Amino acid sequence: MIAPGRMIAVDLEAGKLYSETEILDTLSAKHDFTGWLQNIIELETVIEDGPEPRRYDGEELDRRQIAGGHTLEDVDTVLDAMAKDGKEAIGSMGDDTPLAVLSEKWRPLSHFFRQNFAQVTNPPIDPLREESGMSLKTRFKNLGNILAEDEAQTNVLVMESPFMTTGMYERLIAMDTVGKVATLDCTFPLPEDDAKAGKGLRVALDSLRDEAVAAVEGGASMIVLTDEASNAERMRVPAILAAAGVHARLVQKGLRSFVSIIVRSSEAMDSHSFAVLVGVGATAVNPYLSLELLQARHAQGRYGQVPVTKVIGNYKKSIEAGLLKILAKKGISVISSYRGGYEFEALGLSRALVAEFFPGVTSRISGIGLAGIETKLRDLHLSAWATKTPAIPIGGFYKFR
Repeated sequence: MIAPGRMIAVDLEAGKLYSETEILDTLSAKHDFTGWLQNIIELETVIEDGPEPRRYDGEELDRRQIAGGHTLEDVDTVLDAMAKDGKEAIGSMGDDTPLAVLSEKWRPLSHFFRQNFAQVTNPPIDPLREESGMSLKTRFKNLGNILAEDEAQTNVLVMESPFMTTGMYERLIAMDTVGKVATLDCTFPLPEDDAKAGKGLRVALDSLRDEAVAAVEGGASMIVLTDEASNAERMRVPAILAAAGVHARLVQKGLRSFVSIIVRSSEAMDSHSFAVLVGVGATAVNPYLSLELLQARHAQGRYGQVPVTKVIGNYKKSIEAGLLKILAKKGISVISSYRGGYEFEALGLSRALVAEFFPGVTSRISGIGLAGIETKLRDLHLSAWATKTPAIPIGGFYKFR
């Protein structure tokens, strides 16, 4: 008699019946699993504690905030709430914000996506009560053949979540066990006028995809996509397009499992933007500009006597809680099952763009393409860098064209 939840196995060639205990004993004796597990490096104990660099301040930080698409409203209502309470900002039940494609102002590319959810009356998973059954654990380095059962599968680095502070990133890259790291520049020259908009972004994305393939074929175990090199002459490539393009190309070439993708983005701020980046293939995300803004506001005394490490820790905690909530809506318990799964719907992106960079994503409302995105980004870039005194927008996403 087999008890509920138990199992048996039959070896037809040997003519032997295995009980559940015998199954476990047989499988555990096949390899030195205890020795293999010692190969796994838990990154939290190695890179989490340490200083957080601060590179931008004053006018430079203001310009980068504008170019990143962050308004005062974003920082005051979204970022501050997470930094103070370690929780996402509380809002209304309904979302009556106009679609990003209808807005007169540029909205972050993550606003063109809406999360999918399981079509049932109750949440498939409760991220609070069932927290022990969910995980944001993220593995780095060459994962090789994920179906293989060998020691190479345990020669990895593990972090508790895909959220990576700037200090954690720098300490990770400095580790000898990381392997070869390829850093790809996600910026391109500012187009001279609107007539040339669209070509520069296309060239930059094609180049990024080719560079990523060459890097993996050259032995890189980690790719870093960063827009830090943006300045008055160079515009940033939207991190979501960069990550999606690189991920999709590596999948097509059969190379994706051999490399990790770290995205260092000036655009990432809330849990939704993190979820979209992970959903299009990013292994980890470093919101370096949001962290710079937090440190600047802490220096201004906006968070009272709370240490800056606590402020950053609260921000990290809130993003992680938001990611768990998003996973729960789809009934997904581990983030590795969400990564690269495109669990969202595109709203207001051209269907050609969606088919190329987000294969399989539903797009019921077509809209802006690469040329339109570059034109909008150029206007945003000029408002940040082409003025003597940059003025950070207050908000105003609700205004239609």
